[in-house]
Amino acid sequence: MKENSKKLFRFLRTQPLPENTNEILALERTKLANERTLLAYIRASLYLMLGGIAILQLKDFNNIHWIGYAALVISVVFIAVGFFRYILLMRRLYKWNRILYLDSKTEKSHQHSDTEEKMQKEEAEA
Repeated sequence: MKENSKKLFRFLRTQPLPENTNEILALERTKLANERTLLAYIRASLYLMLGGIAILQLKDFNNIHWIGYAALVISVVFIAVGFFRYILLMRRLYKWNRILYLDSKTEKSHQHSDTEEKMQKEEAEA
């Protein structure tokens, strides 16, 4: 059943739509934003690395080599922070996604059991 729901939401053009579609779409937007943020961290890290290497290559300015080393260290820190935040949010999103899928399944089972109870009451009254 879980794989069927994943297949349905693969491209998010399903019929009928579940009741918690807004929450599922919000999670998808958050995943995409998380990926963009990781790419921004990587881009900033690469720029700092290139700047640090360029400063270290300057032979006439030996007194500013410390700036190049600092840029290289900050570059490593940037990429580490970026990956840490990405993994942390992906874990949270995975938990929220599981909760949403479980909620939608339990709602369907409750609705199904409610309709069965109504049918049994109607049969009893008839």
